Amino acid sequence: MAFGRTHNIEDLTSELIGQSATLGGWVEDLRKLGKMTFLTLRDVTGITQVIVKGDLNEKLEGLNRQSVISVKGIVQDTKAKDFEFELKAEEIQVLAKAIHPLPIDPIGRLESNIDNRLNSRALDMRNQKTASIFKLRHHVLASLRKTLVENKFIEITTPKIIGSASEGGANLFSLEYFGRTAYLAQSPQLYKEQMTIGLERVFEISNFYRAENSHTGRHLSEFTSVDIEAAFMDYTDVMDVLEELVMQVFKYTSENCKKEQEAIGNEIKVPSSSFERITYAQVVDELNSAGEKIEFGDDLLDSHLRLVGEKHPGFFFLTDWPMKLKPFYIRAKDEDETISRSFDLQYGYLELSSGGTRLHDPEILKSRLKEQGLDPAQFGDHLQAFDWGMPPHSGWGMGLDRLMTTLVGIDNVREVVLYPRDPDRLTP
Repeated sequence: MAFGRTHNIEDLTSELIGQSATLGGWVEDLRKLGKMTFLTLRDVTGITQVIVKGDLNEKLEGLNRQSVISVKGIVQDTKAKDFEFELKAEEIQVLAKAIHPLPIDPIGRLESNIDNRLNSRALDMRNQKTASIFKLRHHVLASLRKTLVENKFIEITTPKIIGSASEGGANLFSLEYFGRTAYLAQSPQLYKEQMTIGLERVFEISNFYRAENSHTGRHLSEFTSVDIEAAFMDYTDVMDVLEELVMQVFKYTSENCKKEQEAIGNEIKVPSSSFERITYAQVVDELNSAGEKIEFGDDLLDSHLRLVGEKHPGFFFLTDWPMKLKPFYIRAKDEDETISRSFDLQYGYLELSSGGTRLHDPEILKSRLKEQGLDPAQFGDHLQAFDWGMPPHSGWGMGLDRLMTTLVGIDNVREVVLYPRDPDRLTP
């Protein structure tokens, strides 16, 4: 018997009753009643019951749950309440045996903590709640790309091994690169700005790296970022793009991922209105009214953002930050050079995205670099592009992993990353 299957489990329909089908999958349960065995088989598309009679039971001797088998049989109606159809086995081939006991229970009958599940991540993917999270992530990525392409953005891929600090930050991983020091990119910022010269609207969905010794449920050393940059757009324009993207993600997954929502135990609810836009100055006033002592120009601490999130639950834009709190490439407002054309997208206290209008005047950009203690000479490759006709442009970067936590309804980013990397975890 060849191990190749003719059908996925989801393909079993009333039209196939009485016909032969070969299924392949993992044994999720075994129940022996005399000379008959009721076997539940699962593949990535679903679960079904297999009836094994007579001498075929010998094939199941010593077979543990989660072993891989191929079953050829006849599709028939079933009296089992949990299944629409079942397969009456005619041939069984054991393709791979699973050990007993397994390091975690992939069915989820016995709860395992997140660290144990991460240590056995491939097996954890047999847990339907875990698998559904990553099926959702797949659909989120598809939705993001679809909406961006419809908005005339072109997908690019920028280097992850770079020769200097892309944003002048200190939180960089360094590595030896053929006798020189190189770094892992913390964002595609400078490259995506340069690409607006020829492609105008670009986006990238890729992993980036930040050497922050943070031990929270929302920080990772390796994270997936969704980035855009667009010529001839102001920061309010790219905020509109971001809002549309997030709304479409929630709308698409809400309508098309019913099974996944059921498995996760969380209903995806589309935001009922446009995202509120509040300024940094308004937030300072709100915090002072709440008894916090904060002045204009102070950075917002996590404790501040939690208070703001209580008053503004859900998604909202926090705009017009002080210039001194923003990177060198952010542009000031024409009417007040102490305030930037910038924003963060928040989900309550959780920052999902940061962006703004960029400087496109090379002389002002050089001045800003010096103001922040950075040497313009180290950014020579980037600055030369500004002499080639750099258009006004704006953009943002959004943490995909954090967005996933808002969609799934959990607060630990490690749940939505296959093999998370943080200060404590480098394997598997």
